[in-house]
Amino acid sequence: MRRRILHRRTLLRGAGMGLALPLLESMTPAVARTSTPRAAPVRMACLFFANGAIMDRWRPQGDGTEFEFSQTLQPLADLKQDLLVIEGLTQHHARANGDGPGDHARNASAFLTGAQPRKTSGADISVGQSIDQAIADRIGSQTRLPSIELGIDRGRNAGNCDSGYSCAYSSNISWKSATTPCSKEVNPRSAFERIFGTPEQAADTERRRRNRRSILDFVADDTRRLQPSLSGADRQKLDEYFSSLRDVEQRLAQAALQPLEIPELALPEGVPGDLREHINLMFDILLLAFQTDSTRVASLMLADAGSNRTYPEVDVRDGHHHLSHHRDDEEKKELISRIDRYLVERLAHFLTRLKETSEGESNLLANSMVLYGSAISDGNRHSHHDLPIVLAGGGGGTISGGRYLKLAAETPLNNLFLSMSDRMGAPLESLGDSTGRVTEID
Repeated sequence: MRRRILHRRTLLRGAGMGLALPLLESMTPAVARTSTPRAAPVRMACLFFANGAIMDRWRPQGDGTEFEFSQTLQPLADLKQDLLVIEGLTQHHARANGDGPGDHARNASAFLTGAQPRKTSGADISVGQSIDQAIADRIGSQTRLPSIELGIDRGRNAGNCDSGYSCAYSSNISWKSATTPCSKEVNPRSAFERIFGTPEQAADTERRRRNRRSILDFVADDTRRLQPSLSGADRQKLDEYFSSLRDVEQRLAQAALQPLEIPELALPEGVPGDLREHINLMFDILLLAFQTDSTRVASLMLADAGSNRTYPEVDVRDGHHHLSHHRDDEEKKELISRIDRYLVERLAHFLTRLKETSEGESNLLANSMVLYGSAISDGNRHSHHDLPIVLAGGGGGTISGGRYLKLAAETPLNNLFLSMSDRMGAPLESLGDSTGRVTEID
């Protein structure tokens, strides 16, 4: 029987809804499978953490390919060949530059924009377009969602959150334009339904919740019709994808039933009380978005700027922001290092999942770029140079990993963003304070 060729954006349909598929062999004509494999799209995720890091426990020992991971970055050791640790990058416009205090608000707002935020707590906010949105403007039409913005803390976009800076600056790293932040989704269920549903399908979604049915139940008939046209490898990949999808659905349902750890905080339905599960869920949802090519551009804030969250999971009972002003107190630095490593562990979990997800002859991590970092290095001094930056993923075979890069001091972080935009097929001439490209990542 002649095998049916599927379009890359084929959807399984049922009950008025559509479910995107991962990249399958059957989406490439037979002649192409026997010659040059079809290139998978490149994805980009920008991940932000708050309050800087203890840098002497962040920096690796050595340089180039001959380096050893530090105490903080040790959880990434098994992924060494898949990433770059980069030293020497700066976000100059996270500095005061005459605007006085407010480094945490500038940390978040300048992180992906490289622009100076206007100091205001009113509605006249202005900073600059972020790299993710600049890329989404150029390639977003190729996917169902131009981009997706995720977070852990709800935050707010009005009021004064940091020394005269609007809360919008502290709560957002993604900016559609200089005056329009892209509000992040912190509710895992809402993020999941944003990817796999639409507002017009709200009635079907509610009915599925009431009946406790999986999204897979609604596309079962279409799935059965598709099966005969798939190769054995495609059937296995589809089974793995469905298993991941059902697992996320089950965990979302379980999260909705969990009691809140902070009863006085009104959390949206489906937000877990456990931080580890919340972060892992958001990463798993992001993986599904990339796997199905629902979007190729994403951002995730692991905490809002200046977050004073505690981390009882690693026996840190004091607030993160409070501890970041450690004044070289070794005991406080040790507690912050626990937080730093804990978040890197969550990053390692996500990167490992990406690497384990096959795509054609490669995997999702090889076809992605995951930037992890902050626009503050030393939280005690509010330094915005020599930033803690890790770039993971192969960028579709265009990035040579396994290296500790030491760039020239004061290299704009936006130079790295320009290099990433090239790999996304959305080259930019400039962004924020960029002065060129970081060619060392090739």
